[in-house]
Amino acid sequence: MRIMDSTELNPVLDMPAETLAVLTDISHEINSSLNLDEVLARAAAQVKRLIDFDVFAVLLPTENTNELYIRFAIGHRVEVVENWRIPIGDGIIGAAAATGQAIRVGDVSTDPRYLMAVDEVRSELAVPLIVRGRVIGVMDIESRQLDYFTPAQQSILSLVAGRVGTAVENARLYENAQKQAQTLLLLNEIGREASATLHVDEVLKRSAELARRLIDYQIFNIFLHDEPAGVFRRSVSVKLGQPVREKSVIPAHEGIVGAAGKLRRPVVVPDVSLDPRYLMSNPETRSELAVPMIYKGRVVGVMDLESPQLNYFTPDHVQVLSILAAHLAVSIENANLYEQLARDERRMERDLNAARRIQGALLPRLPGREFGLDIAARVVSSRELSGDLYDFLRYGPQDLGIALGDVSGKGSAAALYGAVAVGTLRSIGSSKPRPANMLRAVNGFLAERLIEGRFMTLCFATWNKRARRLRIANAGQEQPLLYRAGRCDKIPVAGFPLGIFDEVTYDERSYILNPGEIVLFYSDGIGDAQAAGGEFFGAARLGEIVRASPTASADGIADKILEAADAFSGGKHPVDDRTLVVLKCE
Repeated sequence: MRIMDSTELNPVLDMPAETLAVLTDISHEINSSLNLDEVLARAAAQVKRLIDFDVFAVLLPTENTNELYIRFAIGHRVEVVENWRIPIGDGIIGAAAATGQAIRVGDVSTDPRYLMAVDEVRSELAVPLIVRGRVIGVMDIESRQLDYFTPAQQSILSLVAGRVGTAVENARLYENAQKQAQTLLLLNEIGREASATLHVDEVLKRSAELARRLIDYQIFNIFLHDEPAGVFRRSVSVKLGQPVREKSVIPAHEGIVGAAGKLRRPVVVPDVSLDPRYLMSNPETRSELAVPMIYKGRVVGVMDLESPQLNYFTPDHVQVLSILAAHLAVSIENANLYEQLARDERRMERDLNAARRIQGALLPRLPGREFGLDIAARVVSSRELSGDLYDFLRYGPQDLGIALGDVSGKGSAAALYGAVAVGTLRSIGSSKPRPANMLRAVNGFLAERLIEGRFMTLCFATWNKRARRLRIANAGQEQPLLYRAGRCDKIPVAGFPLGIFDEVTYDERSYILNPGEIVLFYSDGIGDAQAAGGEFFGAARLGEIVRASPTASADGIADKILEAADAFSGGKHPVDDRTLVVLKCE
């Protein structure tokens, strides 16, 4: 058993004061920065003050592999620095890493472990960087002189390595923290970008670009899940940075993609040749990472990456790509929903346009002058379909029924309810009831078929040409206006809307009209038209327009009213249907 001397037990005791001062400077220098490259450069400069080397290198382990790479070097060729990977245990450096012991070689030509990187090197000293009992790297110095490095220099370099190891570990922790922070910021930016479009093709196209900002891949694919067919369909394929049009289908439970979808978690394959699930599509692939895209517990698709390097994908890759996959799953689902909504809206628009044409075609033709009346009617719909209605029922050669109504609500439901009401009017009209009886009969029909939240207002009148008599009843509609003798006043007739109560009676009023007198029926969309300040158009303005136009035709009066309401509301599209019927006695 070898007994260590006091210098070996504590080499600091035998060091000159100048060396100790340099060691103190080294500790200060390398701990004054958290930038790993700066730490290593300063360490090299300080080691140079104590030991005059020709080649200097610090090697650190690669992630997820059993190899060392050169993180910092002086005196090595660029291709060596960029390309060399030394398996732990190989060479003098790998042996130092494997054993955790410093290795000093006086003549590398006699040591079979030596890996020649610089032709002129004759001696080498490799010292492991150890932190809390764990080897985190190797510091290696080389010289062109035989037997150049001494036991004392080995001791000095071991002391320096202890300090450098701690500084390297701190710098790497800081570097990792910075990298994680930058990755989180990038993921946040990527999340916003992924959500910036609502088109599936654009989301899928952008996904490859977004993934490239997180990880350098050779092959990138996105397979969307076709649940009814039980397959994953390739929707995006990028090879060596170029999009490839490859459409393929993978059964939902086959391959690495199927495994990720079935397990609902990332699947990492370090060596695809050893995994029986691998389905070969690219001969150069050596490792693969498949990450499911899950939205509300449902697999939307799988993001699949391939690399020509063995064991390429790291836990960090899995973490960031899992976050990206979650963003993309939401974006793809939103885009799918948007496109489905757009398709539904286009179909609904087509249906509404067809319904509008039908509704327009079903508007009744205006009666001729044979009834002794100049008649005009207008409907301005606030939506594709109108909930307002007007109708004319021919009771006889000289008798006419006039109706104007407004269904609660708007759009297609109101239009359908109004169509039912018109059908009911025409059915009951065959018996030629007087206005009050007509409203009572229509109310009974609608009340029997009560629809929650639906009712209608209706003003109904009958006109007899020979007697020049107008009879009128009202079920909650705006009170009509009567112009005579230079005045335009409301006809005081009111009643409950239709379709709310089962048994309702209605009042009826009768008027004898003289030539030139005017009756105006109108819906609340005209009186409730609003100016920018919130003021309503109101019945008084309607009356003024009629009173100021005694010689105008029924058409002229109708046009003036709608033009005035439109100007009053600032030309804005009406928020409610505007409907009117003008009767001018001849």
